Amino acid sequence: MLPKKQNAKLLPVVGATLFAVAVSSAPQAEDDTRELVKMPSMMQEHMLGNMRDHVRALEDILSYLAEGRGKEAAEVAEARLGLSSLSLHGAAHIATFMPEPMQDAGTQMHRAASRFATLATEAEVDMSVESQQALFGALAEITQACNACHAGYRIR
Repeated sequence: MLPKKQNAKLLPVVGATLFAVAVSSAPQAEDDTRELVKMPSMMQEHMLGNMRDHVRALEDILSYLAEGRGKEAAEVAEARLGLSSLSLHGAAHIATFMPEPMQDAGTQMHRAASRFATLATEAEVDMSVESQQALFGALAEITQACNACHAGYRIR
């Protein structure tokens, strides 16, 4: 991971960036032009619960990275966001309600999280700047996939 001095500089920037993206990507109801994806209310609640856990997982990942604990960040990424998490989240059941491009965005996010998990594990060993840049690039791929889906679709 990055030396603590660099971590201290990066974490507020990363945190502020994630907050700004979350706030700026939430359209007002009357201007919301995103595609409405209809699903039963029980599935809506399940999906929203999954997405809330995804945000908590990102928070945990960032906290572990700030502490230089790449292995733990990798474990959270894979278990809660990666391809290994699909059955945990009931992805097969929810996907039946989603248009194909929305499914693709979700798959991109899960693949990006698994890629990040691999890089975070490697970053524990390789402390080079290039390794760290790849790690943060992989983290950005996760949030980019989230934002692409949230920008195009809504369930309410």
